This record gives sequence, C-alpha cells and structure tokens, in this order.
Amino acid sequence: MRICTLGDLLLDVIVRLEEPLSPGADAVARTRSGAGGQAANVTAWVAALGAEARFVGKRGRDAAGELVAHELEERGVELCGPVVDGATGTVVSIVGPDGERTMASDRGVAPELEPAELDAAWLADCDWLHIPGYSLLRSPIAEAAAEAARLAAAPVSVDLSSWTEIREFGAERFRARVAALDPEVVFANEQELDVLAGDLPGRVRVEKRGARGFSVDGRDFGGSAREAVDATGAGDALAAGFLVGGPELALEAATRCVAKLGAMP
Repeated sequence: MRICTLGDLLLDVIVRLEEPLSPGADAVARTRSGAGGQAANVTAWVAALGAEARFVGKRGRDAAGELVAHELEERGVELCGPVVDGATGTVVSIVGPDGERTMASDRGVAPELEPAELDAAWLADCDWLHIPGYSLLRSPIAEAAAEAARLAAAPVSVDLSSWTEIREFGAERFRARVAALDPEVVFANEQELDVLAGDLPGRVRVEKRGARGFSVDGRDFGGSAREAVDATGAGDALAAGFLVGGPELALEAATRCVAKLGAMP
C-alpha cells in the first residue's frame, strides 16, 4: 500500500511547559525541533506503520528545508515537489502541563504550490491521497489539491485541520472545496464539526474526540488510558493508522503519539 499526502513540510518547534507562563518571567520547558506539518506528519506515521509513504509539496531552498527534508527521508518517506528560493515554514507548538497544545504557524512557501508543478506520476500509483484542510485554505495550493485529486486513481481522504481557520475562511466556502474533492473519508474534531454544522461531505466520517477516542460513522473507539505527554500530531497519527489498517491501528498510532513529545513517530 502506498499513501500520498499533499500539503506542508515545515520546521516543527515544540515547547512543553513544565509550569505556566508568566509575563516577564522565565519558565522551565522541554523542547523538540524537527520535521513537521500535517501532511508530512501523516506520511511519517504511514511509513512507521509499515506502508509506503509519499509526500507532495513545495519547500524552500534554505537550511530549514534541508533539515526537514533529510529527516523525512530518513523516516522512509519519498519526497516529491519543487524546491524553490524562499523560506520553509515553521510551526511553534506550545504544550501545557496537561498535554494540550496551541500552535502558531508560518507556512512559508508551502501554499505556493501550483497545479502546473504537479507530476501525474506522483499520484498515479497511490492507494490513497490524503489532503489536509490547510491545503484548501490558500491559493494556489487549493487548486493544486483539486488537480491532484483529479489525477489520482485512488480515493481521497481529507482532514479538516483547523476550526479557527475554517471560520475565518468561511464555512460554506470551505465545505464546497471539500465536497469538490469527493472524499471517501473525512477526519474532523468536534470543534471543526461545530463550525461547519450540517451535512459533511464524505462517505465515511471519523470524528476525533481527543482523550475520549474517536468514532467512525457513530461507532465509538475508546481513548487511551495513558497520560498524555503531548497531543501534537495525534490526529495525524490517527489518520495514518486508519488509512493503513482501520480503526484499531488508528487507535494504536494515536496512543503512541500522545505518550511522547513531538508529532512524529
């Protein structure tokens, strides 16, 4: 099985606070930096779970781009897409003592991927094409995602990604972009579903519920008994597990993810 994703490969900086932040004061923290971005995270978990993984996206020809590309390739992911002058994006995740996270994102050149920069060969032999919602919120990458779905001889899955960005973008406008991809599976958390409201495109709906697990078309799969160290990337691990092996593998991958610092395996 080969799973392809289209979206962001970014420098991921995670700061796990051991105590609350106070203005003007220091706070003890643990940090990690390395490859990240939702599309890249999913491919890293796909490879770790034993399937073939291919990432499609645009990255900068800078030190950050070289670092994250090397790491993703070392994890067994095939990288496809243009490398251009410009900045590779960075996302900073602030993780509280309870494991919940807040993110600040600079996507760099990733949203500048154009439909004409796609090679049909990157998509022709994929068994799944996974598209994060972030890839539908900006142009021209949104048009590249639509073209990739057209070129792929495979079902499409979509993760809605960010309720705050969907709200700013416009729920109906975003829904239309998801529907145009004719997805087989849609991954969404409760806040994203609340923002979209109403019927959701996709034949299978996977609703992510954090520590309470997730549901697949109304069938519940329980959460982990482990204490969460860092929730960053848990949804990406879940999506990878679901596409590779179904709900049981999704739960196993998400449980592994929250038990450690960082979004990748």
